[in-house]
Amino acid sequence: MAENKTQDENKGAGDGIDRRRFLECMAWAGTGLLWTIAGGVPTAKLLAQGTKQRITGHEAFSFVQISDSHIGFNKGANPDVTGTLQTAIERAKMPSGAAPEFLLHTGDITQNSKPAEFDTAAQIVKGFGKEVFYVPGEHDFIDDGEQYKQRFGKGTHGTGWYSFDHKGVRFLGLNNCVQVDAMGNLGAEQLAWMKAELSGLSASTPIVVFAHIPLWMVYEQWGWGTKDGEQALALLKRFGSVTVLNGHIHQVVQKVEGNVTFHTARATAFPQPAPGSAPNPGPMVVPAGKLRSALGVTHVKVTRGQNHLAVVDHALTEQV
Repeated sequence: MAENKTQDENKGAGDGIDRRRFLECMAWAGTGLLWTIAGGVPTAKLLAQGTKQRITGHEAFSFVQISDSHIGFNKGANPDVTGTLQTAIERAKMPSGAAPEFLLHTGDITQNSKPAEFDTAAQIVKGFGKEVFYVPGEHDFIDDGEQYKQRFGKGTHGTGWYSFDHKGVRFLGLNNCVQVDAMGNLGAEQLAWMKAELSGLSASTPIVVFAHIPLWMVYEQWGWGTKDGEQALALLKRFGSVTVLNGHIHQVVQKVEGNVTFHTARATAFPQPAPGSAPNPGPMVVPAGKLRSALGVTHVKVTRGQNHLAVVDHALTEQV
C-alpha cells in the first residue's frame, strides 16, 4: 500500500492532510537537501542542519538538491530571493561533515525567464564551487525555454532531458514543465527516451530521477502532478532502489510506493500553502521579519523496499 506523508502522520478530516501541523513544521525558504547514497540507499538532511554522519564504503557519496529560486521575484512573500538563494548555496558547501559532490537544481531558477535573471542565478550558484545539474521549471520556459536551453541545455535531448552516472547510480534529469491542462507533462518522445535509457540497466542499479513538477499526483485540483507520470513510474517499478526528487510545490511532501520513494523539496524563494488549505496555490506571506528565522531542519531517511520515510522537523532555534 502506498503511503503519503506531509509533516505529520495525524490526519485531517476529509482529505488526509493535517494543515495546521503541516504549516507549523514547514521550513519556509532558503533551504536545500543534502543527499547521501551508501549501498544504494539514499538519506537526506536539510542544508541548514549540517551533518555529523560519517560516510563509509567505496561507493558512498552525497549531493545537494535545491529548488525554486525564482530569481526576479520581488513581492511581499520574499523581496530578497537572491539573498535566500545565496544562503542556500553557502549551506550547500557543508563546511563540516560529508562534502557533497555535486548539486541538483530542480527548476524555477528564474521568475520570468529573463537573461538578467539567469545571469544572477548562475553567478550565485557558481559559488557552490562544484558541478551543478539543472532541470527547468515552467517559469524557466516562458520563452519556450530559449534562454534555459542556451545556458543549461547543451548536450541534452529534446526540451532538455538527459542522464548521467555517478558511482554506480543512474541519474535521469527530466523536463515535465511543458504543461498540459495545468498539469506537468513528459510527452511521448521523452517517455520513449526514458524507456530506452533504462532498458539496458540491471534491476539492482540505483536510480535517481529529478524533475520540477512532481511525477506523482500530489494535488490534482492545483495541477500538482504529472499527467503522464504513471507511464514514467511504470518504467521504474522493476528497479530495487528508486528515488524521485521534485520541486514546484515549495514544501516537503513524501510518498513511498513499492521500491520508489518520492520527495518534493522546499523552495529557496517563498512558501506555498499546503494542498487545499487556500483558494489557490501561490506565494505565501509569513509574518514580517520571520522569513529567515522560520528556516527549518529536516532529517529524512530514505530506504529501498517497503520501508517508510522517517521524517523529523526542527526549527533552527532548536538544539538538534
